[in-house]
Amino acid sequence: MSMTQAPSAGIKSMVVSSTGFGPREIEEITHAISENYANYRELKEGVQDLEAQPNRSPAASARLGVCQYLLGRYSDAIETLKHSDGGALTHYYLGRSYLALDRYSEAVESYDASQRAGYDRDIVTLAKAEALRYSKQPEESLKLLDTLSGAVEQTAEYLYQRSATVQVLGAPRVEVLALLERAVQADPSHGGSLFGLALENDRHGNDDYARELYERAAKQFPTYVGTLLNLGILYEDMQAFDRAKQCYNRILDMFPNHKRARLYFKDADASRDMYYDEEARREQDRLSQVLSIPVTDFELSVRSRNCLQKMGLMTLGDLTETTELELLSSKNFGETSLVEIREMLTSKGLDLGQFAHQRREEDPPYDPESLSDDERALLDRPISDLNLSVRARKCMVRLGLTTIGELVRRTGDDLLECKNFGVTSLNEVREKLTQANLKLRGD
Repeated sequence: MSMTQAPSAGIKSMVVSSTGFGPREIEEITHAISENYANYRELKEGVQDLEAQPNRSPAASARLGVCQYLLGRYSDAIETLKHSDGGALTHYYLGRSYLALDRYSEAVESYDASQRAGYDRDIVTLAKAEALRYSKQPEESLKLLDTLSGAVEQTAEYLYQRSATVQVLGAPRVEVLALLERAVQADPSHGGSLFGLALENDRHGNDDYARELYERAAKQFPTYVGTLLNLGILYEDMQAFDRAKQCYNRILDMFPNHKRARLYFKDADASRDMYYDEEARREQDRLSQVLSIPVTDFELSVRSRNCLQKMGLMTLGDLTETTELELLSSKNFGETSLVEIREMLTSKGLDLGQFAHQRREEDPPYDPESLSDDERALLDRPISDLNLSVRARKCMVRLGLTTIGELVRRTGDDLLECKNFGVTSLNEVREKLTQANLKLRGD
């Protein structure tokens, strides 16, 4: 059967048949699902039929365990593979399953066993390097990658693993990007490389190119959960809520209890049904422009101008948030100046104090002299050090927040006003700040 023409019925047959099953057959299954995601259902049905077979042979159990891994059922895969034929393929996918559950030492042991049983040395070495990197041993991971030579160094998997490892070790972004770009050139369908390159562009605001790369990565199977989450968020930014829901649904197909995907799906579903008043938006934009006009654009008396400057009232918007009583309480500000200010605002269709009830509580002063060196260093660190999700990170960009100190001077309500930022993201921010013994203003 041709790999590019694998019919859906062929997937189910491949799973339940008693013929040989190895890397070639696995590649045919993953390629068929990448070509047509509807074939995923055929894989699930084949697994269900095989699970129902009584007295499975060890070889059939190996086939079942690998397919359970492909479905994201990692715990089931481990139990099945541990009681299968003990061959090289079995040990390798046992390692993949352990890795998916963050059981890194067991993953490495299984990879070693797969190599002893005859699995390809280069593939095993790359897998072990990945496990060592995830287990916070990037130096050992790089040493292992350095033992490889020849054709494997030009493969997408090698270049991807090397890019991820040197990134953890603090390599310049340009070096990481160069490795990822080479990886995508070597294999334009390599899911990991596409995701890595998309994430780098996403982080630096290249949304269109990031979305294109995420879309290409999302076509591959198995698909990274991070690919589908981040792509869904970019679709939400485009108001393409149905496409975002499709991304989250694919995650829920494999992981029905995935909390973030479930919450994001609900957010996208609710956003899709919201009535969007284009005229109201334009009117709000016009009002914002008027409120931002500086008072220095108007002919005012010296007394009025000096009083406004002393009170820190710089724009028409500042005056709409200030009451008459507050102005009159200022030294040297009398009825004559008050009439002058009223006339200035009326000329722009505004009233003194009309938005005073909406005035935000002023941010608490940031006095670096009152902080210890450690506290000052912590608050001056970039928000990127919190390792927030893409959705939360985009909100920080929209709000113009770059340091942790700027973040903690905002309230939870301030953050919730940001587009596509919901309770899930707010809880994430609070959790990250708690780990640093910090919290949002008002918490």
